[in-house]
Amino acid sequence: MTHRPSQPRTDSPRYLTEDRVAIRDLARDFAMKQVLPVANELDPVRGTIPDTVKKAMAEVGFFGIMIPEEHGGLGLGVFEYCLVAEELSRAWMSVSGLLARGNGMGGGFTAEQEAVLLPKVARGEYLGAYALSEAEAGSDVASISCRATRDGDDWVISGTKMWCTYADEADYLVLFARTDPHKDPAKPHRGISAFLIDKQRGGFPGGISGTKIRKIGYFGWSTWELSFDNFRVPATAMLGAEGKGFYLAVSGLEVGRAHTAARAIGLARGALEDSIAYLHTRRQFGHELADFQHLRFKVAKMAADIEAARQLMYSVATDIDTGRRCSLEASMCKLVATEMAERVTSEAVQIHGGAGYTTDFQVERHWRDARLTKIFEGTSEIQMRIISDELLGRASS
Repeated sequence: MTHRPSQPRTDSPRYLTEDRVAIRDLARDFAMKQVLPVANELDPVRGTIPDTVKKAMAEVGFFGIMIPEEHGGLGLGVFEYCLVAEELSRAWMSVSGLLARGNGMGGGFTAEQEAVLLPKVARGEYLGAYALSEAEAGSDVASISCRATRDGDDWVISGTKMWCTYADEADYLVLFARTDPHKDPAKPHRGISAFLIDKQRGGFPGGISGTKIRKIGYFGWSTWELSFDNFRVPATAMLGAEGKGFYLAVSGLEVGRAHTAARAIGLARGALEDSIAYLHTRRQFGHELADFQHLRFKVAKMAADIEAARQLMYSVATDIDTGRRCSLEASMCKLVATEMAERVTSEAVQIHGGAGYTTDFQVERHWRDARLTKIFEGTSEIQMRIISDELLGRASS
């Protein structure tokens, strides 16, 4: 009898210790039992991730993977964070994105703030959203124009922000605004500051309004265009030093890109596993589709590409955890994994034929979401610019 594995191997003795295997298996069981059925029900109708899923994530510690144990977290590293992200993304990428709403809060927080807030983050009680990009400042973040003007003991904020996923449901926003009106054309990143804006879940405070962005995927939560109309925050809301917010914005890029790579790998793996199952159940010309060599070779290439991206992601996550600077490798990882994910999920749709172009099968969800991974956390073109600048030096202007 032919051996038919239910899914490809995703272990790696070089990287996966016994403890890491346990974390991965916990996340896999959680994803397949508690996330996938919800995704299959709600994504086709653009439903919202239910609070029960968020509560369950908090109970198993997913919001505190990288939060120190003394603050109520698991005290683990980026490697474990990416392991969990891959497993959750295999079920529903939107849920894997929720991981980034916890797991620390970026930079600029004092030790006193962390002592108070991080335990709430680990419990899933204080989850955030970022207000960074603008309509004319996406890849070119240094060109943001949202303004914060000092008025006594307050800062008054006016302007707009784009692509603020989870802004309505978040407990806080981290907002980036220009506090120095005299932008230096040679160094536009100077004069940008970051602010912590506490808010109630489920809406926006006075002075902030939002318009939902009409997305083609990444369902389960809303992504917003936010407008700030003379919105006041106290001076104490500033994170870090005035004018240094750009450095906070870019300080977590290596982690963000590894996390996005892990999500892309999870999507691709879902597409592969769904394709393997479909090839064994669908028959044409008197044979299972799994008997046709051209389809078997597609699966072989898909699996090899996924594993190559995973091993690169493991390497980058290990470098981050050991404190080694790896901005080049993180960009390579993000580029390789996300380009691979779009390719593999597209092949999965093709394998499913007409059925793949319906919402009756999950491959169309994997495909739509994989396309997004090439855009957020730095587009593929930005990653290629970073890589080429590192290898060739910056191009002369």
